[in-house]
Amino acid sequence: MIVIDVRDMTPEPWRLGVETRMLVSASNGAAQLCVFEQWIAPGAGAPTHSHPVEEVLTVREGEAEMWMGEQRLIVYSGQSLIVPLGCMHGFRNSGTVTLHIHAVLAAPFFEANVEGETETVRRWNVR
Repeated sequence: MIVIDVRDMTPEPWRLGVETRMLVSASNGAAQLCVFEQWIAPGAGAPTHSHPVEEVLTVREGEAEMWMGEQRLIVYSGQSLIVPLGCMHGFRNSGTVTLHIHAVLAAPFFEANVEGETETVRRWNVR
């Protein structure tokens, strides 16, 4: 049995205006899930990217402009977006307060291919 306590975790800067707290991943014993939360400053967000697995993004507080392919929409607190594997997507804080997002990936680590980049981003895959 593995107990994860967020009181032992400090959010880490990920990119400008984005702090991330990894909750569950291969780095703390997960075999099939990666669960993390982010706090995003107004105007900041995630660039267009894809994952080799399905992802669910849930807005906990604030609002986010999210996109998949050519589609764009505003996702509000309490709403979730399901992103199919391999689908190019991204988001930005479209509001005036800090955006809090909860994310779940169907893999034990974070892996993403950012549009225009040649290297795959991998995080939280080992202890």
